[in-house]
Amino acid sequence: MTVTVDPHAGFCWGVVRTIDIAEEELKETKSLYSLGPIIHNPVEIERLREEGLQPITHDDLEQLRGKSVLIRAHGEPPSTYQAARRAGVTIIDATCPVVTKVQERIRKFYDQGYQIVIFGKREHAEVIGLVGQTNNEAVVIASVEEAARVDVARKTVLFSQTTMDKETFAKIADALRTRVREFVVGTFEETAADFHAKDTICGQVSGRDKKLREFAQRNDVMVFVAGKNSSNGKVLYEICRQANPRTHFVEHARELDPAWFHGAATVGVSGATSTPQWLMEAVKQGVERLTQAKEPESATEFSRHH
Repeated sequence: MTVTVDPHAGFCWGVVRTIDIAEEELKETKSLYSLGPIIHNPVEIERLREEGLQPITHDDLEQLRGKSVLIRAHGEPPSTYQAARRAGVTIIDATCPVVTKVQERIRKFYDQGYQIVIFGKREHAEVIGLVGQTNNEAVVIASVEEAARVDVARKTVLFSQTTMDKETFAKIADALRTRVREFVVGTFEETAADFHAKDTICGQVSGRDKKLREFAQRNDVMVFVAGKNSSNGKVLYEICRQANPRTHFVEHARELDPAWFHGAATVGVSGATSTPQWLMEAVKQGVERLTQAKEPESATEFSRHH
């Protein structure tokens, strides 16, 4: 059996940048606080915890006067920076530059009196940061059906959470375009002539779709590695599963089941943009250990070795 790690999988550059900033800071201080989990991957969070990175909540800020707190790649609303200043906390801003650009564009349109509509998940950290640019007045929708909540009498601009899917975004844009007299699709640029082609979805994330489908179709079995709370992970896993029904979701190598690989000649391992390369390699080794054993281990026996 051949086991291959997807060459296009792994951290997006925004996550790589955030992890690098955290690790550089930890070399100097040996202790750093992260406002929320630095990424949606519990295994990587635990690795960084062992290096000194401690996740906290917004309620903890007042207790950290004189300490340094890292803003993760998802970004934060203006109210967070204000609270940090009042608490005497030093902010280390590791917001993904792509997210920062969306925040800036939203703020500009809001200041011009536009109704801001955001395609995204209301409780997602990135969306909370985006809505915060509008004094919490933005309308957040997750489907074409929810577009009915938009006030069609107001001039309106549509933006997107950076990790959403382009197909649904295009459908929402088309639905609003037919109902709103003055309608604009928000982009990373100052102007956009082709509204159908422009959006604020991260190209590195959306570009994964086609390559992931192709990789999944080339393998008999797929193992998709991601945190269960990863929004991007859920989207990419579903794409993978559609391309290859023999796709299995795991957070860690110990969750592997030998029964998944019966009769398979090729196994592919892929993951979300928040899945570290080392974890996918560990899952690959776990699959190889299971499938190369003379007597296939049960999942319980395998977990004892990992």
